[in-house]
Amino acid sequence: MKGTGEDRKHWSQVAAEWVAWARKPNHDAFWAYRAALVAFIGRGTGKALDVGCGEGRVARTLTGCGYQVTAIDPVTALVEAAAQAQSACDYAVAVATALPFANARFDLVMAYNVLMDVEDVPAALQEIRRVMRPRGRLIISIVHPLVDRGRFVNRETHSPFVLEGTYFGRQRFEGVEERDGLRMHFAGWSQPLEAYATALEGAGLAITSLREPLPDLDHGRNHMARWTRMPLFLWLKARPLAC
Repeated sequence: MKGTGEDRKHWSQVAAEWVAWARKPNHDAFWAYRAALVAFIGRGTGKALDVGCGEGRVARTLTGCGYQVTAIDPVTALVEAAAQAQSACDYAVAVATALPFANARFDLVMAYNVLMDVEDVPAALQEIRRVMRPRGRLIISIVHPLVDRGRFVNRETHSPFVLEGTYFGRQRFEGVEERDGLRMHFAGWSQPLEAYATALEGAGLAITSLREPLPDLDHGRNHMARWTRMPLFLWLKARPLAC
């Protein structure tokens, strides 16, 4: 939803697919992790920025946690969808590498499954650091770096997971998922955890928490059971380094 160039073009083309996929109850993996995400965010006050807001579900989650939320995305159709759902207080069409905000404006910045869609992660994190207050927090969710480098042999809960190629390096990924009559075309960039950690360090941000959450299998989410054996997502919290 999120980046520039090729990534922005992709998400513009699949915006309608994404809105349908994300808004169908208990359909996307997000809903199996939402309760754990709320606990990871915690209750708070102040101003929050949702970078790469998509159709607005994370902005709505942040609002529910007590924040005054500004939601941005480079895809106009997705910002319009977020606004129609009253997901935030303010909205803007903008890319992560050129945030249209003053320095030190936000108490919390959320980058939920967005950095995989950003071509220049170091530049995006430097911009995020710029708009964070000195005691602000950054929360990042990414698809776990191992996931894009392999596959389960089949859909059985105890299916082996096979690493394909190498974990290291930066690779483009594209794929299609189909379930319950919906189809979604995904695309983005896969890179190892070290690349994210190095980019955070370069932006003057220090990792303070790391989680590999487990899915909630209630509400008919048995198809998520294999993700109780290895992590689907990686969550990080980071704060500005002291000067």
